Amino acid sequence: MPSANALAAGAPLLQALLTLGLALLLAHLYRRQGKAHFLWWAIALGLRVLSVGAIAAFMFTRVQWLLYLHQVLLAWTALGLLYAAEVFSQQLAWDRRYLWWLALPLAWSYVAIFVLDNFALAAGPAVLFLSLATLRAGIVFSRYRNRTDSSAAGFLAWVMFLWAAHHLDYPLLRARGAWDPWGYYLDIALTLAMGAGVLLLVIEEQREGLRTLAALSGDLRADLGARTAAADPQAALLARPLELRGVRGAMLLRLRRGADALPVVLRGVGDCATWTARSIPERVAHLAREAARQSRPRMQGRPAPVGDTPPFVAALPLGAQGDASLVLVIVGDVAAPFAALDDRILTVIGEQVGAALEREELSRGLAQRSEELERLSVRMLQEHEAQRRRLGRELHDETAQVFSALKLQLGLLREESPEALQERFDRLIAWVDRGSGSIRNATEGLRPAVLDDLGLLPALRALVADVREWSGLTVTFDSAAWTTAARGMLAQEAEVALFRGLQEALSNVVRHAQATSIAIALELRDGRARLTVRDDGVGLPTDRREHLATGPGRSGLIGMRERVAAAGGVLTLAPAPEHGLIVHIDLPLRP
Repeated sequence: MPSANALAAGAPLLQALLTLGLALLLAHLYRRQGKAHFLWWAIALGLRVLSVGAIAAFMFTRVQWLLYLHQVLLAWTALGLLYAAEVFSQQLAWDRRYLWWLALPLAWSYVAIFVLDNFALAAGPAVLFLSLATLRAGIVFSRYRNRTDSSAAGFLAWVMFLWAAHHLDYPLLRARGAWDPWGYYLDIALTLAMGAGVLLLVIEEQREGLRTLAALSGDLRADLGARTAAADPQAALLARPLELRGVRGAMLLRLRRGADALPVVLRGVGDCATWTARSIPERVAHLAREAARQSRPRMQGRPAPVGDTPPFVAALPLGAQGDASLVLVIVGDVAAPFAALDDRILTVIGEQVGAALEREELSRGLAQRSEELERLSVRMLQEHEAQRRRLGRELHDETAQVFSALKLQLGLLREESPEALQERFDRLIAWVDRGSGSIRNATEGLRPAVLDDLGLLPALRALVADVREWSGLTVTFDSAAWTTAARGMLAQEAEVALFRGLQEALSNVVRHAQATSIAIALELRDGRARLTVRDDGVGLPTDRREHLATGPGRSGLIGMRERVAAAGGVLTLAPAPEHGLIVHIDLPLRP
């Protein structure tokens, strides 16, 4: 039969084994995640294991020093649980002044066990100390639950409140043996409940960490520029952390070299929206500089806000390949957004965000350069048209007049010359007529006067009639869908683009398509002008269509495409349903 002492020691032994297992689990979590609160919980439970071992040994040996050690370790366990709760909730940093709290159980336990003979006087203050420390831990979790709506923190708060009340039964029941072994079983239940609450907190942290991961990297897809083209990517990035629990503000800083150099505030939102380079709290600026210097995330917390600064500040360096001059700063009421993410994960996220911002900046720079090139192309085309108009006017007003005057003088000389010379004068007059015709054709080619005098539709009809006359092809022109209200709704460069586009398309059909007929349609559709040229020729394979539209060596089509694009339109080539080619020119109307 087992002895009474052995039976009495069974419950403490079971409590020690279960508590040790939970302490090892928390130590493993600390090793995996590196979060300080896991370490302090593991230390506190380890002290609890030692205290249980000391009381179990005292039950066998009745050595007073073992009872003293039990009391000290039990008090340290309560302080360890309280400090772990503060570290989790407030990211409380270690302070040497806390050593006075550790010294207090050493002194009082010595007095209570070796000096005082009154049990109530010896046990009362120690039990009250344990109960108040545990109650304080419950209050810490309760406040955290009120700030974050964390159900796990609420569960832990109730566990600590019950544990604080359970401490009070020691002088009344357990010290007199009336609560054995049920008091130990209740300790075991409360310890397991605390372990369950901590694991629930771990699950909540992991979920919050995933939310942080999604918030910081959600816009890092290949279509970042396409999805944020209308918005500032920095604003899109800063808007994501504000969705996280407890976050009150975020800002992007660009740090400059030199310890005294002020950071450049790129953008701020929330509580950080009003911060400038000179008004950033020194605590925030220092943490950002440390994060950039060490190229790793940094987080700092205080039990209460200082001034207008929220209690928690996190700094995430953004940059690819070690360039950490750009730092994302997040401020809030709790540390939960970063609590479950490993520093390596956050570092990689920061590098990706920095690379995405750099890529977006390059994309925007490229888009700006492209826009400048398009504006330059438009200006060049406008200048080109102006030069053609000027040259055409000079040819028409000056050179053509010279040829007319020359023809008139030759006619007068012919009438006065002998009959033998009149044939020569006739040849000279014919050459002058040929030169005048060439100048007239060149003038029309440079800038069709009918486009300026009568407008787009008559100019297109005249061009179609001219091609029909000299090519011998069947050319139809349908403008029924082009209403009279559309007159003047196209910009001048758009009208020129349509005219030159039709001119080039007809020339290509006549020269290359081996067609017998051409159908042309001009219509107004969805607020845009659409010109369609369809032929029944040999057509083009897909690869050659693309080559003709964009490839080198086809200056006519390339010039047409650039002219149409400069006017804000689109040129497309498509195969006809049976055979042949369809050219579409789509241009916007005036706004």
